[in-house]
Amino acid sequence: MQVSTKALVLSSVKYGEADLIVSCYTEKVGLKSYHLRAILKSKKGKLRTAMFQPLTLLQLDAYHKDKGTLERIQEARVLVPYQSLHTQVVKTSLVMFLSEILKNAIKEEEANPELFQFLESSLLWLDDNEKIANFHLAFLLKLTGHLGFYPDFSDQDLPYLNLMEGVFQNSPMGDFCESGDCLKVMIQLHLCTLDDLPSVSISKQNRADTLHLLLTYYQLHVQEYRTPKSLAVLTQLFH
Repeated sequence: MQVSTKALVLSSVKYGEADLIVSCYTEKVGLKSYHLRAILKSKKGKLRTAMFQPLTLLQLDAYHKDKGTLERIQEARVLVPYQSLHTQVVKTSLVMFLSEILKNAIKEEEANPELFQFLESSLLWLDDNEKIANFHLAFLLKLTGHLGFYPDFSDQDLPYLNLMEGVFQNSPMGDFCESGDCLKVMIQLHLCTLDDLPSVSISKQNRADTLHLLLTYYQLHVQEYRTPKSLAVLTQLFH
């Protein structure tokens, strides 16, 4: 089946001497993996290795067999050439972390246009802004809404957050309950948009505690969750 779709590169892994296996989240058909033959040696082909850096936004023309096997890309072009995501050290580290999170969390093999739009607009915002210290926290929280486990903030005045249930409560009932300033940060992030982030003030300690809380929340709700390898680098940069 011929498919033309926007796609977000989640990962690319060398296969054999000159091939790449590329995982993409596509706008029209969800999660797909592609086998790019001889791309590491090709100098004249239409596909270039640089197109498949993490979180690059592409326009793909592909052939899908839809049999659970690796698919084939016929043509690709960079949809939006990033100005800073792949050149600034801090943003590059952030991109590596977010790509690991997305590779881990997105399981959908069907279209979810709202999720794709969220990812696209978030990355374009990140590329275009410099005050980004709190971006990863807001992104992780808002992503849960598209993955189906956004916390219920209707009782946000209560002192404990039950991470297993995703609800605020009056006492620490359950095995995974959090309290303290990181909950205030969560509420701040819940109430703000990305454009509000530069004016949101969060201390380094609260930022670290909130990241730990969010990743624990993901661990409880994402099947086969794996701690991102890039987490240590991200922690040094932002905390």
